[in-house]
Amino acid sequence: MSYRAPPQRSFVANAVYDVLNPIPYGCFVATLIFDILYAKTATILWVHAAAWLVTIGLLFAIIPRLVNLVQVWITGRRFALPADKLDFWLNLVAVVLAILNAFVHSRDAYGVVPANVWLSACTVLLLVIAQVVTALAPYRTGEVRA
Repeated sequence: MSYRAPPQRSFVANAVYDVLNPIPYGCFVATLIFDILYAKTATILWVHAAAWLVTIGLLFAIIPRLVNLVQVWITGRRFALPADKLDFWLNLVAVVLAILNAFVHSRDAYGVVPANVWLSACTVLLLVIAQVVTALAPYRTGEVRA
């Protein structure tokens, strides 16, 4: 029986991922909040702020997604858990929805509702599901012992 130890992930890559990964979550949640506020109040300030937040969130989402891509699909493809792969795909779909949301926010302020709210809500929902899947993965594989 030959057992190969899973490759160690880079300390620097993990540090960069852990520092930059929460920023898009905060930006996308704030985008959802501002989109809801704009839908309720029709104050143009909220839609402009949401447009900036979705753009900043997308800029900060690039590097963690690239680190995740390398760690899951290139260096650790044999040892990646199904939860890691599901997390990657959920985050990728959420980023694609956020890109569509950025295009919606580039319209005139009165033309963004209700598409902006739906796209923001779907983006945040996918990110929350990805976080829950990742958080529960050690319990499913038996790595956590009570």
